Formats: sequence, structure tokens, C-alpha cells
Amino acid sequence: MHNGLGVKWIKMAAIYLVIGILLGIHMGKSHDHTLVPVHAHINLLGWASMGIIGVLHQVFAKPLVNKVAVVQFWLHQLAFPVMMVSLALLLQGNAAMEPVTGIASLVVGVSVLLFAYNVLRNLRA
Repeated sequence: MHNGLGVKWIKMAAIYLVIGILLGIHMGKSHDHTLVPVHAHINLLGWASMGIIGVLHQVFAKPLVNKVAVVQFWLHQLAFPVMMVSLALLLQGNAAMEPVTGIASLVVGVSVLLFAYNVLRNLRA
């Protein structure tokens, strides 16, 4: 494993920062705040969490960058956009998106649990 995983997390965080800001600007301009939960999730699970995870992977690359971290990265990157799009559609009245949102949320949750496991198991004082 190499330290590139931290860089990937940070780059994805930057992308979600832009998406979150653009969504916020759109909501403010349109005066339609239906997607506030999507905006909040993009900013917290996208920008903030991905950025922090990326920095931790850069600082603590040796103990944290391993096979668990790679699985965690891909689970998060594949499920998070599905979760955000399906949540947006659900909030706009498409009830058929509820199970999609639920399944994607569970996968993101597994990703977060894998991160916590990796930190608790491998990061030493």
C-alpha cells in the first residue's frame, strides 16, 4: 500500500466541497430548500469526513493504509453518490427511492465502521 489513498480521499473531499457549495447557492437562489438534508450530508460525509480521513491517511499512512482502508474507500465512493442522488429524488417525492437510499446508507455506514475499526485497531499512541 502507498500513501496515495490519503490523496484520493482529499481530492474526493474537494469535489464534494464544490458540489455542496453549488447546491447551497442553488437552494439560496431558488428559495427552495427541499434538499437541505442532501446539502448537509454532502458537506459532512463528503467534504468534512472525507477530508479528515484523507489527512489522517496522510499523517498515519503506515498504520492506517491497508486492505481494510482500500475496501472502506471504495465502499464509500461507490455508495455515497448513490445515497445522495436517491435521497434527493426521495425528498422530491419519488417514494421508490426509499429502499435505494436505505441500502446505500447502510453501505456508507459499513464504510464508516471499517474506518473506525481500522483506526481503533491500528493507530497507537
